[in-house]
Amino acid sequence: MLLCLSPAWLTKVPAPGQPGEAVLLVSKAVSFYPGGLTFLDDFVPPRRATYFLAGLGLGPGRGREAAELARDLTCPTGASAELARLLEDRLLTRRLLAQQGGVAVPATLAFTYKPPALLRGGEASPGLRLVELSGKEGQETLVKEEVGAFLHSGALGDALQVTGSRLRGPCRCRQDGTQGCLPSPGAQWSPTLSPTAGISLWQSPPFSPLFTHWILWYPTGSWGGKEASFPSLLQVAIKLSGWRWRGRQVLRVHPRGELGAVADTVLALLEKLEEEESVLVEAVCPPARLPFPGSPPPGPELAVRICTVVCRTQGDRPLLSKVVCSVGREDRPLRHQSSLPQTLEVALARCGLGEPGQVAVVRQRVKAGAEAALAAVLALEAGLSAEQRGGRRARTDFLGVDFALTVQGRALTPVALELNSGPCLEACGALEGLWAAQRPRSAAEEAAAAPLVETMLRRSAHHLMEGKQLLLIGAGGVSKKFVWEAARHYGLKLHLVESDPNHFASQLVQTFIHFDVTEHRRDEENARSLAELVRARGLQLDGCFSYWDDCLVLTALLCQELGLPCSPPAAMRLAKQKSCTQLHLLRCHGPPWPAPSLHAVPCCPLESEADVEKAVHQVPLPGVMKLEFGAGAVGVRLVEDAPQCHEHFSRIARDLQGEADHPGIGLGWGNAMLLMEFVEGTEHDVDLVLFGGRLLAAFVSDNGPTRLPGFTETAACMPTGLAPEQEAQLVQAAFRCCLGCGLLDGVFNVELKLTGAGPKLIEINPRMGGFYLRDWILELYGVDLLLAAAMVACGLRPALPTHPRARGHLVGVMCLVSQHPQVLSSTASRETLQALHDQGLLRLNLLEEILVPGEYEEPYCSVACAGESPAEARLRLLGLCQGLGIDGPHYPVAHFLSHFK
Repeated sequence: MLLCLSPAWLTKVPAPGQPGEAVLLVSKAVSFYPGGLTFLDDFVPPRRATYFLAGLGLGPGRGREAAELARDLTCPTGASAELARLLEDRLLTRRLLAQQGGVAVPATLAFTYKPPALLRGGEASPGLRLVELSGKEGQETLVKEEVGAFLHSGALGDALQVTGSRLRGPCRCRQDGTQGCLPSPGAQWSPTLSPTAGISLWQSPPFSPLFTHWILWYPTGSWGGKEASFPSLLQVAIKLSGWRWRGRQVLRVHPRGELGAVADTVLALLEKLEEEESVLVEAVCPPARLPFPGSPPPGPELAVRICTVVCRTQGDRPLLSKVVCSVGREDRPLRHQSSLPQTLEVALARCGLGEPGQVAVVRQRVKAGAEAALAAVLALEAGLSAEQRGGRRARTDFLGVDFALTVQGRALTPVALELNSGPCLEACGALEGLWAAQRPRSAAEEAAAAPLVETMLRRSAHHLMEGKQLLLIGAGGVSKKFVWEAARHYGLKLHLVESDPNHFASQLVQTFIHFDVTEHRRDEENARSLAELVRARGLQLDGCFSYWDDCLVLTALLCQELGLPCSPPAAMRLAKQKSCTQLHLLRCHGPPWPAPSLHAVPCCPLESEADVEKAVHQVPLPGVMKLEFGAGAVGVRLVEDAPQCHEHFSRIARDLQGEADHPGIGLGWGNAMLLMEFVEGTEHDVDLVLFGGRLLAAFVSDNGPTRLPGFTETAACMPTGLAPEQEAQLVQAAFRCCLGCGLLDGVFNVELKLTGAGPKLIEINPRMGGFYLRDWILELYGVDLLLAAAMVACGLRPALPTHPRARGHLVGVMCLVSQHPQVLSSTASRETLQALHDQGLLRLNLLEEILVPGEYEEPYCSVACAGESPAEARLRLLGLCQGLGIDGPHYPVAHFLSHFK
C-alpha cells in the first residue's frame, strides 16, 4: 500500500482497448514496512495502481485534483466525486434512509427547486415530505400550507426526533432544589417558548445544523424538580441542503407554534436556492435525559455524539467496524476533530447509562442503523450508471454515519443525522492513537479500517486476476459447481482438461480439452502429452491448478513441463500417498523445532495379505485402515484386532478394484491400503494458504464425532471453539507438516486430531478443502480459497488478513442417503432445502447429484445454520433437523453437535 502526498506523483494514461478509461500510474509514494519503517520511493518505470482511494473535495485544491484522478479508472476505486456529491445531498440521503427500514431520521419537510432525477417521483417516505417547486418566487401560499400541515402533523407529535441534539448527562441541582441547566456566558437566547412556564431555548454559537445544543431551563420554583414532558414545545430547524452548502450551512430555529416565522424563513431561503438544492424544515427537540445513579457529579453537563464507521465487505454486505463518541460540555458545540474521542461504553457511563445490558442494546441498535444506512447507499449505487458513479469501477467502500440518541416510545433510539466519507474514520483513528503503546490489544481496540483494508485487497486481487488465462485439470462433480460461477465473477479465462466429454462444464470454459486423466500410473507421460496439446492450441497460460484429488500429481507434473508455478511433483506425490506422508514426517526431527515428527502417526502400507499380518505386529491396535490414495473417507474403518484387519482388507480388495467401482476417490492409483494407529481426540480441519513457503492465512474448523466403525463426517463448526493456544498449535502443526513434505505454494487442507499430547496428523489433502469449507470460509471471513489458489497458480501472492475476524458462527450437519432415504425424498428434499437456503434459513451445500445408497457412500449434502454465537447456531440447526426429520434415534444430531458446547 502506497501513500501519495501530492497529485503530481500520479499520472493517468489512456487504457489500451478501453475507450474513455485510464490506467493510474504511481511515480512517487511513501511506502510502509513492518516495524514502523517508511520510505519515500521513486518508481522507474511508474507502478500501476490496482486500487485507488482518495480524499475527495468538491471545491478548488487538491481534493478536486484527486477527484479528477479517481474518475473513469480501469482499477477499482473506493470513492468518487460523483458519489461524494450524492452523500453531501442531505435531502437525498435523508430520503434514502427514511425508506430503509431500521434507520430512524428526524421528521423533515423539504422544499426543492428543480430536484435531481434521483429525487423525482418515487414512493413517499415515512416522516419525510418532499415538495417540488416550479419556481423560487410566488410560492407564499404553498409554503404556508405545507409548513402549517407539517407543524401540526403527527410526524412531530411526541416522537421526539432529534437533529444535532445531544444525549444529556445529569442536571445540576440549584440552590432552591429545582433542576436546571444554565447557559454559559455569551449564550444566545431564543424567544421564550412558554411565558407562563418560563421555559427558554438557547443555542451556543457558532450556529451549526449538526452541533446544536438544546437545553430546557426550568425557572426557580417551577415544576418542583419533577420530570415533565413537553411535546408541544418541539422546535423546528430550517437549513439549506445541497453539496454547495457543505461546511457553511445556513440554520434558523423557531418554536413549533410560530407558523408565520417558519414560513417567512423558508421563503427567504428559497431566494438562495440554485437548481437541485432544497430548504429543509426539521424537527428539533430536547435531548434524552438519563437518570444518574447516586449524586450527580459536579461541573458542567455533558453532551455526547455517536459516530460510526461501516464498511462494504464480501458480497456487498455492510459491516460495522467501530463506534466512537465525542463527549463535551453541553454549552459548547461538539464537532469532529474538536473533541476527545471515546468508546461508547465510556461515553454513556459519563452520561448516566452504565448498565452493561442497556449499553449492549444501544450498541446493537447503532450497529443495525449504521449497516442499514450503508445498505441503502449500496442499493442506490447499484442502480446508477457508470457515468453517474464516476466510473465503471467506482464504489463506496466505507461510510461514516453520525447519530444522536433520543427516546422513541420508551426506548433509546439512535437517529441518523448525516452521512460522511471521512470525518468518522478520522475520529476512529484518533481513538486508536490512544492505544499506540505496544501491549495486548482487545477486540474493541482493533483498527476501524481493518474491514476497509480487506475490501481494498479483495478488489485489488479481483482486478489483478481479471482476464487471467488458467488451465484447470479435472472439473469435479456437483459439489464444485461454484467454480464456474466464481470464474465468471472474477473474470477468469478457464481452459479445462476433463475425462468426461459430456461434462456440463465443457460449455462454461474458453477451451475444453477432452483427455483421460484417470490412469495415474501414466501421469508423467500424460503430462508431456498435455503440454504438447497446450502448445499446439497456442494457449498463453498464466497458471495451471486443480482442486480435484485425482489430478493433483498430474497438475504438478504439467506445471513443471510448462514452466508454471506449483509445488514440486515429488511433494505432491508424498502428500498424496498417505503412508508415505506419515513415514516421511516421522523421520523429520528438525531443526526447526517443534519438528513435524511430533505430529506424525505410526503406520504401515498394505499391498497384500502378508503385509496385513506384518502390520498388526508393528502398529498398535485399535487402528484405522484406509485407502492409500482415497478421498471422502470412502473405505475407512476402525479395526480392533487382526481378524478385522484381514476381513476389511479382503472386502476392499474385492469391492473397490478400479475407477469404475467408485469414480473420483483415487482408485486410478490402485487400491493399496495402510494401517495406522488410532489416536483419541477431537478432529479438526486446517485450511492453509502458502506462498513461497510462507503461511499467509489459516482457518480452523471443528468436526463432530464420526459414526464408528466408519469415519464419515457427521457435523462441523466454524470458527473453532478451541482456546487460542490450542488453535495456534493446530495451525503450526498443519503448516510444519506441509513444509516437511515440501509443499510450498498453494491452498492445502490438513486434517488433524487434537490429543492430550498435542495435534496428530490424519492426512494432508494438497488442494483446497472440499465439502462446505470454501463456502463457509468465504461467508465467515470474506476470503475465497478458490481465488487464492488461482492467484498462487499465477505466481501472485494473495494479500490476506493475518488474523481474520469471523462475522459469526456456522454449525452444520451431513445428510446421508443410507440414513435419510425417506427424508431426502420428502420433508428434506433437494427442492425444500434449496428453498430454505434461498430464504436464508440455512446454508445448503449439495455434494452429490442423485440419491444412490451404497456401502461405500459419501455425504449427500451439508445443511448448516448461522448465529451470533455457537450456541445460537447449534440450537437453530437442531430445531431445523428435528423439524425436517434429519434428527432421529438412528442419526442423533444432538449427540453430533455436543462436541461444540
